[in-house]
Amino acid sequence: MLSGLATVLGAAGISFLVSEKLFKIAFQRVNYVPETSADKQKYADLYWDYVAWFKKVNKEHWTFSMDDDDDLMSAYFIPAKEPSLKAVVISHGYKGNGETMANYAKMFYELGFNVLLPDDRGHGQSAGSYISFGWLDRIDYQTWLHKLITRLGDQVKIVLFGVSMGGATVEMLSGDELPAQVKCIIADCGYSSIEDELQYLLKRQYHLPTHPFLPMVSTINRHRLGYYLKDVSSTNQLKKNTRPIFFIHGEKDVYVPSWMALENYQATEAPKKLWLVNQATHAESFWINPVDYQDHITEFLQQYFDNSTIKQ
Repeated sequence: MLSGLATVLGAAGISFLVSEKLFKIAFQRVNYVPETSADKQKYADLYWDYVAWFKKVNKEHWTFSMDDDDDLMSAYFIPAKEPSLKAVVISHGYKGNGETMANYAKMFYELGFNVLLPDDRGHGQSAGSYISFGWLDRIDYQTWLHKLITRLGDQVKIVLFGVSMGGATVEMLSGDELPAQVKCIIADCGYSSIEDELQYLLKRQYHLPTHPFLPMVSTINRHRLGYYLKDVSSTNQLKKNTRPIFFIHGEKDVYVPSWMALENYQATEAPKKLWLVNQATHAESFWINPVDYQDHITEFLQQYFDNSTIKQ
């Protein structure tokens, strides 16, 4: 009996240690941007051209304090080339930062937008020891939105745009009460929920079962960040969304599988569009054909943004 109990306790201890390791891999901040996947290395030269543009373009560094003066959130604001009442808030991907979204920033800049590029918690120049996968970031984005409205005035019209984790972030934000100035949302390859995403990656990358590891990771996350993983759901938030939304997803995405885009699309009753990009892997939709990508964005904006009006 004692040997059986020892075996059970030993297995539980090993499961906890593995879960703690998985939590650190997934949630703990890293102070660098990891290399992109091998399938997107072919776009590296073009990517660095966009980064060079970002470094040279006129911009302002914005911050706000979450708790005290040493706990700052960071963003870069790029004013439009000409005075404009159009603005976009661009949400970056997992372990990225605002600079890694330079290609999307330039696209919107060329379309006449003011551009705001936040660094999420645990990323870039922003504070935070852990990555919240959009859940706590959506709270910070409310502050960024109000700062943007203060800077540009009440008549500004705002697009929320995000890719990968950023796509999920703006999807989650869609279910909260937002300023009337937010007119529409564009979400590229966002996940349906962090539980779904981690369960998928546990099996695909680590060949591990959901139980006991995912519940343990969720409990660790509750202790460290204050919420269970089941709380982090794009689909649940999208059920409350009332703004037009454009879902983009790579047909061959094996990191955030395209069925998640279908779940997110089906979750919202607001005006919506879905574009599954042929042959595109994760976050590759822009890079496969930037002109086609911009054309799809422009078409959506013409229908749901350009003709929108402010309702106070």
